[in-house]
Amino acid sequence: MNGFEESARTLSLTAFIAVASITLLLCVMTGPDRDDLDGFCTGHRSLSPLRGGLAIAGDYLSAATVLGTTGVIALTGHDGLVLALSTALSLVLLMFLLAEPLHNAGRFTMGDMLTRRTPGRAARITSCAVTLAALLPLMVVQLSGSGDLLAFMLGFDSSGFRTGSIITLGILMTGYAAIGGMRGTAVIQIIKTLALLGACLLVSALVLDRFDWDTAALLRAATAGSGAGSAYLHSGLQFGGNDLDMISSELTVVLGAACLPHITMRMTGASDARAVRRSLSWAVCVVAGLCLLLAVIGFGAAALVGHDRITAAGAQGNSAILQVTGAVAGGGKAGALVVTTMTTAIFLTLLASVAGMILACANSLAHDLFAHGLRPGKPVGDRRGTATARGAAIGVGALAIALAVPARHWNVQALVTLSFCIGASAIAPALVYSMFWRRFTRTGLLCTLIGGTACVLVLITGINLVSGSPGSVFPDRDFNWFPLTTTGLVSIPFGFLAGWLGTVRGRNTDPAGQRRQYEAAEPWILAGAPPARRR
Repeated sequence: MNGFEESARTLSLTAFIAVASITLLLCVMTGPDRDDLDGFCTGHRSLSPLRGGLAIAGDYLSAATVLGTTGVIALTGHDGLVLALSTALSLVLLMFLLAEPLHNAGRFTMGDMLTRRTPGRAARITSCAVTLAALLPLMVVQLSGSGDLLAFMLGFDSSGFRTGSIITLGILMTGYAAIGGMRGTAVIQIIKTLALLGACLLVSALVLDRFDWDTAALLRAATAGSGAGSAYLHSGLQFGGNDLDMISSELTVVLGAACLPHITMRMTGASDARAVRRSLSWAVCVVAGLCLLLAVIGFGAAALVGHDRITAAGAQGNSAILQVTGAVAGGGKAGALVVTTMTTAIFLTLLASVAGMILACANSLAHDLFAHGLRPGKPVGDRRGTATARGAAIGVGALAIALAVPARHWNVQALVTLSFCIGASAIAPALVYSMFWRRFTRTGLLCTLIGGTACVLVLITGINLVSGSPGSVFPDRDFNWFPLTTTGLVSIPFGFLAGWLGTVRGRNTDPAGQRRQYEAAEPWILAGAPPARRR
């Protein structure tokens, strides 16, 4: 049981059913027609900058990010706060470096962005494979955790309820993506972002009110409740004083978080480059504000709940945000309303996060693999393309559910690390080279994507999240040979190096005509300037 009153649990269950029904209806109402491929993949680029920014923030702030960040702050203090700031910084880098080029170069998918300079079947198929490799682990993490989270919020404790919750939520998330497309999932993301902002603002205010709005008193109480003493407010608690481990983890978050395919996909949903810049401005403001609120909630959890109770509910502290909500809500109808507000926001976050990832994978399978990888030169009509994308969404959702059900018995933190490491080590180098290096070739692109991903897959088998520690996937075995918690410090330079070597040492098979065509459009892609005219 979670300690919530019976009235709060009943009200939460009612709210969950209402939210699921209303959001599914909104997806049906805003979804595209059967023969509207552009509407399914981009929503006709009709979102205003504010709505686009809220949708980007919604995709960016997954359930794993919201729950994990709060838990890490509650358990490790200073190090958790640095993680929250790194999360916001990643989106800032996307805004200043890649947002406009990605919008101008892309049509539907990350494959469009990467192959604008270096087209080809192999590049398309590889882009699709890396998209799945980066997003499928993150989907499994969030789906597998949804059963435990719903059981905690509603007070159920049976294995059947957890499995049923995973399957039901997975079907609902798949329906959002398959029916609503880009516009439908954007609507869900906007509602989720606003609900999460309101709930976190309310709980943060209640936490600060407990300490008479004195942040110094809050930090003193958090230090006392953390069980770590003065180390709680100093660097090193999370990584045991290993500075290289901290640098590797923060580098992975900064470069990997905003480069994941479901985030870059949102760059194609704005009407023009100016709109995407304004959308990112709104998104950065929302994400930064939420990170500050999560910091207050995390410190409040350490102060009011305590380290022992937080870890008793889960070693990663993912329930800390709900535990501190129950601690500050009080009793009666008002307390039940506060608890329901937060649980509903978390429920929406679970639904929306996975739906956006399913859509990104479905678009890549339909557009990169089917339309360009397996049928090069053969046009695919809008009706068939839309049907393929919807079928792919159902297939991806079914695969995620099938993997999430057994994964709920594991510690899946390693899968989160895997997704972020692939984003930082394979996708980020490929995007930077594709947008800004004129000599970059198809061979270089393949070396970056395959080499960066392979390096991550090899190194991650030796981290302590996989074996050798009580919180690992295999706690009873020890094949922990890699000294860091994430692979970023090694795999990120390797990804960039592989792309450079593939370009300067590999055979250039790119047709000269396609390269000249790209170079003519390069001013438009990078800066929105009119293409240069030949004299």
